[in-house]
Parts: sequence; C-alpha cells; structure tokens
Amino acid sequence: MKQSKNILNYLIIIGLIPIIILIGVTVFSDRSYLFIATAVAILAIISVFLTFEKNETNTRRLVVLAVLIAISVVGRFIFVVLPGFKPVTAIVVISAIFFGSEAGFLVGSLSALISNIYFGQGPWTPFQMFAWGMLGFIAGFPYLSAKLKSSKVLLSLYGIFAGVAYSLMMDVWTVMAMDSTFNVTRYIAVVSLSFPFMIVYAVSNVIFLLITIKPIGEKLARIKKKYNV
Repeated sequence: MKQSKNILNYLIIIGLIPIIILIGVTVFSDRSYLFIATAVAILAIISVFLTFEKNETNTRRLVVLAVLIAISVVGRFIFVVLPGFKPVTAIVVISAIFFGSEAGFLVGSLSALISNIYFGQGPWTPFQMFAWGMLGFIAGFPYLSAKLKSSKVLLSLYGIFAGVAYSLMMDVWTVMAMDSTFNVTRYIAVVSLSFPFMIVYAVSNVIFLLITIKPIGEKLARIKKKYNV
C-alpha cells in the first residue's frame, strides 16, 4: 500500500504537474496562469495527504509544514532589497530533509504561490512553484536527506546545485514566454545572460543552509520526536 502511494506521488509530482504547466504555457499561452498555479498547489497538497496515516499526528504535521511555509515566505519578504539572495531554497531543503520529498515539494510550491501575492503573480508563478518544489522533492529522497543532514560539505554542494538548477528551470520559462515554444539556441543565450543571477542563487543557498540547518533542524528534530510527526 505504501509503495503504491509512493508511486502515485511520483507520478503526480514529476509527471502530472509538469504536464499541466506545459499545457498552460503552450496551449493557453499563460492566460490561465492562476488556474495552473492553483492546480499545482492542489496536487502538491494531495501528494502530502497521500503520505498520511490514520492518526492524530497528521494535524500536527500540517501545522509544522504551515509554519515552515510561513518562515519561507517571510524570509523572502525580509530580503526583498537583495534580488536573488533569499532563504526560500534553504527552508524548502530543510523541510524536505526532515519531512520527506512530498513535504519539500509542498513547502517549495506554496512558498512561491503565497509570496507572489506580494511580489506579483504572473505566468512565471507555476514555474517558480515547480522549481522550488522539485528542489525540495529531490532533497527529500531518503538516502540523500540523511547525507545532507550529516554533512555540511554535501549540504553546501546541494545548495550550489539548487542555485544552478533553479536558474536553469526558470530560464525555460523565459524562453517559452516569448512565443510558447522552446528554442535551444535562445535558451543558451538566456542562460549565459542569467549566469550572474545563478551565482547569486547558489551562494545565497549555501549561506542560508549553513546558517539555518542547525537551529531549525534541531527544533524540527525535537518536534518529530516529541509528537511523532
């Protein structure tokens, strides 16, 4: 039963959600981006619910995830004057390390959706949701999350990877936003122009991960042990 739920979650997150986003940008030409963003959020929530067992810890788990999303959103607000220098990825990765891939995707996707109420919703929102969500989803893989929790070197490397991956994924939207098609030559040009931002993303991820992993991680570990979430 658990294995079938895991397979379904994988199909939702790495299969259904990307398809919905691509349909939004190609078929609807980004005109229905709020509908697409809402659909992504609902599917992310469903994937987390599929991991729940029938007990009272589910509510506690949701509360913890809601708090992590709030911290991520507030962190993005606080550093608004520093473009690209944000703690969002760090909070998403830490959420995934302690609560799994589905939780990481949920925190990442909802952080983008909610914070964009202030920063501005647009056709880029579903791509941001998917980009931050996938960084959490990958970080939550059991073997990788255990290594990230115990090794600051590996955690730093993942921060660099996350910065590069986020920039590359958002550059896909930049290219497709021009005429709803993907052009390799144009993509390479966009990536070369966005390279300075990629460096900022990577550096900020490493800094925030190293600063926050111990204080937030210790609190999450105590909560998991005390409330069995």
